[in-house]
Amino acid sequence: MTEDKFTVAVIGAGHAGCEAARAAAELGEKVVLVTSRPETIGQMSCNPAIGGVAKGQLVREIDALGGLMARATDSASIQFRLLNTSKGPAVRSPRSQSDRRLYVQAMRSLVEGLPNVTVHRANALGIEVHAGRVRAVHLDRGGPFAVRAVVLAAGTFLAGLIRVGDKELSAGRAGDAASVALANCLKSLGLPVLRFKTGTPPRIDGRTVDYSALAEQPGEGTDYRFSYFYPCTPLPQKSCWQTRTTLLTRRLVLDNLGRSSLYGGYVKGTGPRYCPSIEDKFVKFPDRTIQHLFLEPEGLDTREMYLNGLSNSLPFEIQVELVQSVEGLGRCEILKPGYAIEYDCYDPRELTLGLQSRRVAGLFLAGQVNGTSGYEEAAGQGLAAGLNAARFVRDQEEVTFERSASYLGVLIDDIVTGGVDEPYRLFSSRAEFRLSLRQDNADLRLSPLAHQAGLLPTELFQRVEEKRERIARSIETLHKVRVGPERINPFLDRIGSARTDSGLTLEKILRRPEVKIGEFFEFLGGEFAGLSAEVVAQVEMEVKYAGYMERERARVVEAVRSEKVKIPAGVDYSKFTGLSTESRERLARHRPATLGQASRIPGLRPGDITALMIELGRLRQASTPSGE
Repeated sequence: MTEDKFTVAVIGAGHAGCEAARAAAELGEKVVLVTSRPETIGQMSCNPAIGGVAKGQLVREIDALGGLMARATDSASIQFRLLNTSKGPAVRSPRSQSDRRLYVQAMRSLVEGLPNVTVHRANALGIEVHAGRVRAVHLDRGGPFAVRAVVLAAGTFLAGLIRVGDKELSAGRAGDAASVALANCLKSLGLPVLRFKTGTPPRIDGRTVDYSALAEQPGEGTDYRFSYFYPCTPLPQKSCWQTRTTLLTRRLVLDNLGRSSLYGGYVKGTGPRYCPSIEDKFVKFPDRTIQHLFLEPEGLDTREMYLNGLSNSLPFEIQVELVQSVEGLGRCEILKPGYAIEYDCYDPRELTLGLQSRRVAGLFLAGQVNGTSGYEEAAGQGLAAGLNAARFVRDQEEVTFERSASYLGVLIDDIVTGGVDEPYRLFSSRAEFRLSLRQDNADLRLSPLAHQAGLLPTELFQRVEEKRERIARSIETLHKVRVGPERINPFLDRIGSARTDSGLTLEKILRRPEVKIGEFFEFLGGEFAGLSAEVVAQVEMEVKYAGYMERERARVVEAVRSEKVKIPAGVDYSKFTGLSTESRERLARHRPATLGQASRIPGLRPGDITALMIELGRLRQASTPSGE
């Protein structure tokens, strides 16, 4: 066994593994990143896009925490869109179409350039555990390596099975072998196994598409980027295209359900409700006879296109007919068929909020192995797991992300507290405080934590603090400075706003719905003239939504207060007679770390939380020496 060479092993170099390796290495740990094929580091196994509703906010949070995903996305972006622009700022979400090859190239370059990270080409065969703690990782090439912590980020590779019709192939994804030995090892460690399923649609030859029959979806220019800190040269931009199924598409699916892996009885795993296959769409939503689909380019120098919305597990010959039944695709050629994939994952209720296994000390899990779906969800978990793996090695308390301060906190708390009964996907509706958790303020929200934890260099943190000061200064000026009617009325006349007969503060003028902050600041000039777009956006939010923000901040204070009420790790709930037997059993099964986490356990009522507060008070009183 190779001793003292590495302290942390990361198994898997997908989105979770890359972020885990970076976070642990940033704290100074020696990391070995184990992957069977280094040339696929950061591979986009499904759609070639990053971001979307809630996911875009999460990517910006990862960047604010020093992560890699935003930088790789910006380097490979071939179309950018800001979703939900007609709605409020809380749900506006950035999304980037990416060049699949350039994304992998960018991520591999970033990962291989990390100090303290060694990329090791091998398959992980098992994790050695001694006295309930991680001791080593065993590989089919090199090693074994003695380590103090392991981050398991194996994606869909654990006992993975690809299914197309009645055909079955052991694989982690198309072109890569499954990790069977590692899956068996994890079962032997007692991790409670779940079996989930996901799928992917056919890839088609873009040269065989009749674009005249499709609706073009251009991007919104190259001014936007995901990363707060690292600008890059924009790439040429490409359009996506919208099409739809036909009645023939529906008939082909329904007539061949018995030949589908999913409906033919071959798939045993649970699939995602929020990203259903085309079979599910037509069976579960019979009134929707037409389904909208999107053609997304795979890159700048490839003819391949991703047929978003047509995920299926039908036999290949049926997929050919299926694709050609879609509007504009009558002569289309399939380059790669769609398929379903089943894989092992593990009940995330067995994890701490720092993503460490409660059964094996030093074992951290991140990404699809926790029953989640999506690149962004995986990357966020990887960052949290890598950070806490490094802190575990250093005997430091784990860092937890509050749901009131980040979508990452919402994600982790959701899966650890409530568990998963299908592949979990992040939505803005899952966040109680989404007006505060916007995509435009992730750096302001999370950079202090990132800097304190050692994830964000001082230079970048200072840039965020300078931005915060400029915002505060501008808002203070708006509150203090009054202007008379002789100065402001010409501006109000110009924009069609009601004139004033008395002096008004700049803040009151800006709060008028018809006053646009850009032209208002241009009119004012002076110190407002040179403000960056990022600063202007924050000032506008704080002024125009002041009442909503204040109410939400008051709710956040209450939420944080409940999260600070810690519940002792080894508490015996059976002795809490003020709670019902059912409630005691739920608490014992979930083992919440805080009162706030307990309040989100499914099935617990407000009265149970009040009773729990009383029992915890008695427990603290009993443990306090008399006279104190």
